Amino acid sequence: MHEGGNGGGEDTSSQTPGNGVDRPGFLALERELTVLLRRARASQGEMSRAVHPDLEPSAYGLLVRLDECGKQRATELAAFIGVGKATMSRQLHALEELGLVTREPDPADGRAWLVALTPEGRDRTGRVREARRARYAGSLADWDPGEVTELARLLRRLNRGMEK
Repeated sequence: MHEGGNGGGEDTSSQTPGNGVDRPGFLALERELTVLLRRARASQGEMSRAVHPDLEPSAYGLLVRLDECGKQRATELAAFIGVGKATMSRQLHALEELGLVTREPDPADGRAWLVALTPEGRDRTGRVREARRARYAGSLADWDPGEVTELARLLRRLNRGMEK
């Protein structure tokens, strides 16, 4: 049975008033994104625990961002993740307590701080990300490499479109 479907498997496209948009396509997109997002949330919890047993799932994305982009200001991280300053401050404090990140004065602005992964944070995050990519490779082993590349391209396009 398809996880996250419309319940009975019936085609509900005729129940939605049309406006020229490919309703069956958008319904299928909604269904598949719902499944993907549900699985991603569960996976994020597993990955955060693999980095450190006390790491909150929501903080895992901060570690990945720092791993990919290097040092950043807390305000930049908050904007990227989509949380407020207080939430970001709390998460960064917890990450510091776990020894995964460090803060240092921003040489461009003495009032600001830059957040960076510690060597331990980089190592732990890197190992978890590598294991995740290996799972993707295993799950998509029967796909043509061009299909994987195309999926990544389309997801990037979708993400950029949703930023607007």
